[in-house]
Amino acid sequence: MKIVVLIKQVPETNNVKMDAETGTMIRDGVETIVNPLDLYAVETALQLRQSRGGTVTALTMGPPKSEKALREVVAMGCDDALQLSDRAFAGSDTWATSYILAEAIRSRLEGFDLILCGERATDGDTGQVGPAVASFLDLPLATYVSAITDVGDGIGVRRLVEGGYEKLRLPLPALLTVVKEISFPRLPTLSGKRRARQMAVERLGREELDLAEEDIGLGGSPTRVSRIFTPQVARRGRKVIVKDEGDLDRALKELLAFLDERHLLPVPERKGR
Repeated sequence: MKIVVLIKQVPETNNVKMDAETGTMIRDGVETIVNPLDLYAVETALQLRQSRGGTVTALTMGPPKSEKALREVVAMGCDDALQLSDRAFAGSDTWATSYILAEAIRSRLEGFDLILCGERATDGDTGQVGPAVASFLDLPLATYVSAITDVGDGIGVRRLVEGGYEKLRLPLPALLTVVKEISFPRLPTLSGKRRARQMAVERLGREELDLAEEDIGLGGSPTRVSRIFTPQVARRGRKVIVKDEGDLDRALKELLAFLDERHLLPVPERKGR
């Protein structure tokens, strides 16, 4: 079974910063990690390889330093890795990113049986890239997969939906986005770390993938961030400091008057005659 896992290198949650002029995320000089939700996809892929045989290829798109994320998942057990990195890719929104990933899979990873990824990335939090890649590749798609029930003539999955679960069966090849419930990511092994350190990671850019400049980066991104601002929470109220019974009575009267003005006090029932 040939499995492709899409991973992303994301900033530590507390370190997310945006460029107010371009509307894009500032990644330079920011501590990064593998998107935590993608690790569940990696673990799922490794478990499938263990039971079904085959290979697991990790694929990411990002700046040159995203190679670190690929080596981390190789240390977990992935067989090989492919990095998409080019200055021409900078500023790509979810549409352009999905297109680049799909074209890389189409041209360099043909013959795959399954594509796995986390249900969303913690930086953008859109959950759009997985479904969009499936759309570009014309693949069956299941999102929020919490379990793979069987693999044979197609793949059986259980989806997490509001109020319960949904069972589906998809033909292969297919793409699945997974949730935390599906697995528990393993730790890298010492032998895995050695192999990851020594492995040569293939890097592809726009020319190698034969992509038109107008289809990628900012030029190929139909969405724009028009304005960035921090919401201001304003609580306009009156504070009464209670130091004695007189203050307490005054505070209670003001509270009752406030509620009465807004018709928030219960209307007393009239006693029958």
